[in-house]
This record gives sequence, C-alpha cells and structure tokens, in this order.
Amino acid sequence: MAYKRLLVAVAPGVESQQLVEKAVALARPVQGSITLLTLAVEPAFYQHMTSPMLEDLRDLLLEETHLFLDDLVAHCDYPITSRRIVTGELAPQLIAACEEENIDLLICGNHNSSRFSSAVCAARKVIATSQRDVLLICLR
Repeated sequence: MAYKRLLVAVAPGVESQQLVEKAVALARPVQGSITLLTLAVEPAFYQHMTSPMLEDLRDLLLEETHLFLDDLVAHCDYPITSRRIVTGELAPQLIAACEEENIDLLICGNHNSSRFSSAVCAARKVIATSQRDVLLICLR
C-alpha cells in the first residue's frame, strides 16, 4: 500500500530528523504530502508568575517551537506540506489532525527517552482508537 498523506509527530531533538527522513523515503516515490506535528510546551506549571511574565514565557516557548520546525524543514530535501503546533494531550491532537487532513499514515518515534514517552503513550492511544495506520520508528 502506498501512503500519500503522512503525519509525523516530532519533538525537539535530533531524533526527529530520523522520523522526517523516514517520512520522506515513504512519500517521495508516490509524491505524497508530509505534515509535521509537535506539542508546544504550555507554561501552566509556572502559576506563581505574574500574567505578563507568563505571556512572555509562552511567546518564547512558541518561538522556540517554530525555530525547531524551521530547522527540521531546512534540513529536509522534500517539501513539507504543513506544520502544526498543538497544546494539550497529544493523542487527541494526533487523531484530530489525522481526521482533518485525511492522513493515511501516522509516524511516531519510540525509544526510552522521557521526551518521547508521551509520544509513545499517545501512539498507543491512537492505535487503539484510530482507523489510521501508525508506524513506530525505533530511535537510538
């Protein structure tokens, strides 16, 4: 089966480049589209900060997330159709993105790093509830 619409769940770190490379390898032969999705850090845990400081922190974290995605796209030799920055629980966001963009294949990374533990947990939830195929890439 050829997958033409791929969604790649990425997180800051060099491992995400591996996921994008795998997506490109799958998309290129069929001229498929690739969407990147990442979870923005929500600074809600900084409740003791004043509102203006919290807003500045939120803006800074969002800017860093955009820079991370820009860097991934810059090192990719294939066009990225769209980028999504989401907040909240990852699994429902992945399912919603798959539905909204009619995704054929969701690609997630899997290793023991705590940064990706939420992605792996989210992938399990997506596998259990989605009608989409999910590819878990072993990251080292």
